[in-house]
Amino acid sequence: MASDYLYYSNIWQEEPEESNPFAAKACYCSGYDVYGQVVPQASWFEYLLLMLKGERPSEAEAKLIEKLAMVLANPGPREASVRAAMNAGIVGTNHSSALMAALAVGSGQYGGAQEVSICMRLWQECGHNLELWKSRLFRPEEDERADIWLPMEHAPGFDPNGDDTPTPILQALDYLTSLASSNGALAWLKQQRSALEEEVGYPLAISGVAAAALVDLGLNQDQGNMLYLMLRLPGAAIHSLEQKKRGWKQFPFYGSAIELADDTSPVQSPIQENTSK
Repeated sequence: MASDYLYYSNIWQEEPEESNPFAAKACYCSGYDVYGQVVPQASWFEYLLLMLKGERPSEAEAKLIEKLAMVLANPGPREASVRAAMNAGIVGTNHSSALMAALAVGSGQYGGAQEVSICMRLWQECGHNLELWKSRLFRPEEDERADIWLPMEHAPGFDPNGDDTPTPILQALDYLTSLASSNGALAWLKQQRSALEEEVGYPLAISGVAAAALVDLGLNQDQGNMLYLMLRLPGAAIHSLEQKKRGWKQFPFYGSAIELADDTSPVQSPIQENTSK
């Protein structure tokens, strides 16, 4: 029956071309005509939020996600997921491998999308309760069930290897807060940052800022996780392309960390050993 070959979606609807049922004549995203309305009238970030949330975003929401995207666009070569893409680029692999390397490394619990997801869950649980945050930051796991993720080794949203909050993070927090609700997650995080940093013993990380912004945008954990992965890909891509062009001779190689054993003793082959017997 024809119903056996239908895909079901609350997000997307298509009308087929009469001459080709495999091609779309019209596409609708949450009821909006994509090529007739959205493309001519909306910005990229308005469209992105429409796809994610299923409703037309406000002007403030579109501005906040645009600036968050700019904050996250290039984490820089100090960041592990970007270096993963750089490593892929320097060996001349295909471009998809570089992006997949960045996604794999950037999906984890140290500055990655999983950490952002955990932070967003804590926002749901803790809200603006400072004492509850202080307690849950040291035990962010939901329960004792086995999972693919190991227990967190640091307070999510904070950098265990830092001493002071980096200037770009303070700048990002200040500016994004100015675009968000005065009683939202970003505003509260800015107000309580020092108290939280003093409690955990190390500074706020960009993952913590991003999680608060994603909460203010009204996204859930899964949406925030996906969006955080996507928004950091431009930097991984451009650094990968740059390293591919520069060549491996200018790429740092940690030779000083490699020690070669001085073993000059002769090695007998299995054939020689069998012959001697």
